[in-house]
Amino acid sequence: MAWNEPGGNGNNQDPWNNGGDRRGGGKKDQGPPDLDEALQKLQEKLNGIFGKGGGNKGTGGAGSSGSSAGFFAVVVVVILVGWAVMGFYTVDQQERGVVLRLGKYQETVMPGLQWNPPMIDEVITTNVTRVSAYEHRSLMLTEDENIVDVSMTVQYVISDPVNYALKVRDPNASLQNASESALRHTVGSSEMNSILTAGREVLGSEVKQRLQSFMDAYQTGLRITQINIKEAKAPSQVQDAFDDVIKAREDEQRSINQSESYRNGIVPEARGIAQRMKEEANGYRERVVAQAQGDAQRFSSLLAEYQKAPEVTRERLYLDAMEEVLSNNSKVLIDVEGGNNMMYLPLDKLVESRPRSSTGTSSGRLNSSELQDVTDRVIDQLRQRQQTTTREAR
Repeated sequence: MAWNEPGGNGNNQDPWNNGGDRRGGGKKDQGPPDLDEALQKLQEKLNGIFGKGGGNKGTGGAGSSGSSAGFFAVVVVVILVGWAVMGFYTVDQQERGVVLRLGKYQETVMPGLQWNPPMIDEVITTNVTRVSAYEHRSLMLTEDENIVDVSMTVQYVISDPVNYALKVRDPNASLQNASESALRHTVGSSEMNSILTAGREVLGSEVKQRLQSFMDAYQTGLRITQINIKEAKAPSQVQDAFDDVIKAREDEQRSINQSESYRNGIVPEARGIAQRMKEEANGYRERVVAQAQGDAQRFSSLLAEYQKAPEVTRERLYLDAMEEVLSNNSKVLIDVEGGNNMMYLPLDKLVESRPRSSTGTSSGRLNSSELQDVTDRVIDQLRQRQQTTTREAR
């Protein structure tokens, strides 16, 4: 017979019965426990904790219903506390939180400790300061129908967390498609020469502007910070030919630079020479004009003096002219009194025939001894002429 069957001695055989006779060396029955009685004991203990007594067993119906209600209240309180604790979360300084209440946008929360009702509100956190990068590379056709290989890097940040989280299903995929479209549109409206040489910076600026307009139109919440054109080159199949073309352009530019350098050296020098010639001509003109004005002024003054004393002025002019002419002549003419011939003395020949000095060189000027020697010769010549003239007269 089971220990809990009717009519049996269940109280003595119940292993959870504290009132059972443990004396006399009787051995306990190790049968399964009564679940109803175990739950009732647990309720009694909880009622004792919250201040409710077990009551009289005669009124067991009311006590049992009160115990069930208290247990249910405790369970509800525990669940509510756990639910409230689950609603606390922290938003980092670099993040923003987008709150959805029952699937509808409610608000955007700032960094710090926040609370929202769990299972009612959903919070989507996004980092608005991290700079992300996306690389793209492909072959494209230019305006002049050439193919170029362009590689670029797109750097972007999340500027609007609401649009990034709600308006577009996959903003990153939209960015990739839009970046390829913007790059192809810009390359297709440019020539290959500008893309391969000096047009990379302009190309990056145009792609950035067009891509940002696409992102704003799509409402992705992304802001493009930088477009870097990493590489722009011809396809590998024709790279050697393009290298030759680039070298030829570099040679052309070098020749142009050399010509510019030569021109920059010659033109200023020629301008300087021309300016100097102009200044010299102006100086010559000023000198000639001043000299002419001076001569005219001197002639006017001389004319006034001539009108006052014509004889004296005429004689003076004659003597001055003769002095100026003879001072530059090496020949001397002497008019001898009593004779009909004018005596000619070649002073240059006399100077050349004089004895040289001890040093073997002749100076440009005569010293006292040489001058005396020349004078003696002149006197001898004069005496001989005088004697010859006297004889002829007789």
